[in-house]
Amino acid sequence: MLRSYVRQYRMPLIFALLLYLICLAVLLLSALPTHAVLYALGLGAVVGLTMLVLGYFPYARRHKLLRELDIRDSLEHLPQPVSSIEEDYQALLGQMFAEKEAAKTAATDRYNNTLDYFTLWAHQIKTPISAMDLILQAGEGSPELKGELFKVQQYVSMALNYLRLGEGISDFVFREYPLDDILRTAIHAYAGQFIRAKVHLDFTPTNAAVLTDEKWLEFVMEQLLSNALKYAPGGTVSIYLEGPEQLVIADDGIGIAPEDLSRIFEKGFTGLNGRRTRKTTGIGLYLCHEILTRLGHTITITSNPGQGTQVHLGLRRQEFDIE
Repeated sequence: MLRSYVRQYRMPLIFALLLYLICLAVLLLSALPTHAVLYALGLGAVVGLTMLVLGYFPYARRHKLLRELDIRDSLEHLPQPVSSIEEDYQALLGQMFAEKEAAKTAATDRYNNTLDYFTLWAHQIKTPISAMDLILQAGEGSPELKGELFKVQQYVSMALNYLRLGEGISDFVFREYPLDDILRTAIHAYAGQFIRAKVHLDFTPTNAAVLTDEKWLEFVMEQLLSNALKYAPGGTVSIYLEGPEQLVIADDGIGIAPEDLSRIFEKGFTGLNGRRTRKTTGIGLYLCHEILTRLGHTITITSNPGQGTQVHLGLRRQEFDIE
């Protein structure tokens, strides 16, 4: 800091030093007694150093204040300028801050408008989808068409929940629910998919209760069943309780590459399986992880390529966040 202080005031210091040397030369040329010259020399040095030190302490305090100042949200705590240069700098900061706030407001408005549009679209698209589903149920629609329509319904549901997650979930209803009821509801929703994929379901009733939000946990179960069906066609999906409040959803499908396991909960990450099958969005597991975290639950996944995947849900309620 001393170096920056000297550098900032180097011109006045150089001028003072030159003036000091000139005065010294004049005194020496005046043939004054040596003790008088030394006295003047010492007095000038003391006065100069005193002024230098007295100027340094206010500079150091102001420097520390500016370094510790947080102006990300407001400029109201800026100190009063002590020079015209500081006034210019603060005026420039004010202009930049105003432009930043205007850009931030515009970006927020664009985001909210986009969010509102897609939320409205997702709600409205459910009406024709429901109508098509009723028509197929009343007629002799092909199982393949019913299956594809079901996928559309699930993607719309995923989109809605993704949008709501971005807005911040605030409608949690925490109660103690029978875990088997939640599992059976999710299984029933995917019953047709199990049949079409020729996947055997091995469900062992848990006879357990869980303190959670029924709607959101049910959505998570559906996503996990969807993943198991996607990557274990013709195989077996097992659901069972492993220890107190530790639910396992396992399949004997293609598994997950070891290098992908550490990233499977990242938003948009599809990994080797996604690139190979082109059937994944990279959103499902991200949503599951975010929702379970906010519910106070945990999720971990173990897998071996070619042998299958095990999803472990810790349903003992941890500290949860509903912001």
